[in-house]
Amino acid sequence: MPVATMPEADVLSRQDPELAGILLGELDRQSTTLQLIAAENFTSPAVLAALGSPLTNKYAEGYPGARHHGGCEIVDVAERLAVDRAKALFGADHANVQSHSGSSAVLAAYAALLRPGDTVLAMGLPFGGHLTHGSPANFSGRWFDFVGYGVEAESGLIDYEQVRTLARARRPKAVVCGSISYPRHIDHALFREIADEVGAYLIADAAHTVGLVAGGAAPNPVPYADIVCATTHKVLRGPRGGMLLCGGELAERVDRAVFPFTQGGAQMNTIAAKAVAFGEAATPAFTAYAHQVTANARVLAAGLEAEGLAVTTGGTDTHLLVADPAPLGVEGRTARGRLAAAGMVLDTCALPHGDIRGLRLGTAALTTQGMGEPEMARVAALFAGVLRGEVDGRTAREEVRELTGRFPPYPD
Repeated sequence: MPVATMPEADVLSRQDPELAGILLGELDRQSTTLQLIAAENFTSPAVLAALGSPLTNKYAEGYPGARHHGGCEIVDVAERLAVDRAKALFGADHANVQSHSGSSAVLAAYAALLRPGDTVLAMGLPFGGHLTHGSPANFSGRWFDFVGYGVEAESGLIDYEQVRTLARARRPKAVVCGSISYPRHIDHALFREIADEVGAYLIADAAHTVGLVAGGAAPNPVPYADIVCATTHKVLRGPRGGMLLCGGELAERVDRAVFPFTQGGAQMNTIAAKAVAFGEAATPAFTAYAHQVTANARVLAAGLEAEGLAVTTGGTDTHLLVADPAPLGVEGRTARGRLAAAGMVLDTCALPHGDIRGLRLGTAALTTQGMGEPEMARVAALFAGVLRGEVDGRTAREEVRELTGRFPPYPD
């Protein structure tokens, strides 16, 4: 159900037509362009309903049964439901669903296990590491001594021998596995082996893959990592937010790291929306969806490679892929601008072993809209046609409008 048909939109239109127009304009943008940003998706109307619910009004510092405010008996039920669903979905002993974002979840994981100045081994930012994996502009790079591992020059795959060598040489307190642009499955068992060899904690940043894990389309890091950090949006298709999963022995440390160390009051409307998303992710329909996401990504990657783009690692196992448009005579940022004008919205990201930008794409949102392999082949051809200058922006924009018109994100 589009926002435009919801009673709440009518209320907003009467009270604040200026802002209502902005919201409806964003809905139109999402509905008439191709959302290829790997970190984005379309939530269900049920998730949106929970986000806009009266739970927004409730202040609830603390945890169920131990709040610092009165009147939490109902929101306690909502949070317990979200926790129980997350534990069941991922096979975890403990879940904390209060983190406001993926970055907040990573901060809490570090706070639970580390002290300022500790050494942490994580994927280097030029190879796909996240901001929280040691960027000097981020708390992680300011508070901890990060050592970055990379990928093999030829294959683009994680250089596990380098990971082991760096771990032995630097003896980190924690090893982080996870990336914002690595398109292949991560060998969590090998990371666990390396961490154990040097007496380090293993933190899995599964922000991008946790939705695939929920649908059985990616390996589960929970049995291997001491703490798993994740987001609840992206492929998981829930509200924007974070969560942490861990064993029972770390439950209290993780909870205290979230509240009161890094956050105050929980956002109970978001937690309720997370519960809705976890419930949706436990269904056979979501399992089918997650596998279709990866099937679509493989077809899109193969299509772009056939059109002449250089796809890192030669393809993908997940929902995302990274491609270098240089073989078509255009660099990453220019390519993104041309594609945006044609109605294809995506990101740029660093490419390994060079000071250049590539294109990062994801198939989660298009798959939510109901698109399949034939549409991915069509998108790849249009994508390359725009970059080669064979299809002008106006023509491409009309083709995108026709395609999205057949697959609206919120059908009436």
